[in-house]
Amino acid sequence: MQDPPIWQRLLAALAYLLPWSDAIPFGQGLFGPLPWLRWLALPVLQLQEMVPFGSLLLFLLLFLAVVRNPRVPYGIRFNVLQAILIDIVLVLLSLAFSILLAPLSGSLGFLVRTLQNTVFLGALLLVFYAVIQNLRGQQADIPTVSEAVRMQLF
Repeated sequence: MQDPPIWQRLLAALAYLLPWSDAIPFGQGLFGPLPWLRWLALPVLQLQEMVPFGSLLLFLLLFLAVVRNPRVPYGIRFNVLQAILIDIVLVLLSLAFSILLAPLSGSLGFLVRTLQNTVFLGALLLVFYAVIQNLRGQQADIPTVSEAVRMQLF
């Protein structure tokens, strides 16, 4: 099988900025002890400042214009939908943290910060894995998520 062209690889890798933008608030506690993490967050933070509701607009644009468009190459559609599904999980986790765990942050603050850091580092690893696989010309096969994406695209 022939590897996708470089422009398709780059576009597929760029799709993972969407979940990365929603993972950054979970890592706020790590930016102090690990200042190099700020450099990883810088491009996304600048985009969020320039465009209000940027994540929502990007989500809608990617879903409507890319995932549902059969003329877009399969690799790009696959990665965009996978990034969207990861983003949905992160948004739901963000809501759960703000609704369920916010009242506990005083008494169980250490536990809440540990959970937030775990979500952040997990998202960071997922994004790195997916971007590296895309740049290599391969699909990032994430268990359960990739299966759901394949069911939606076929």
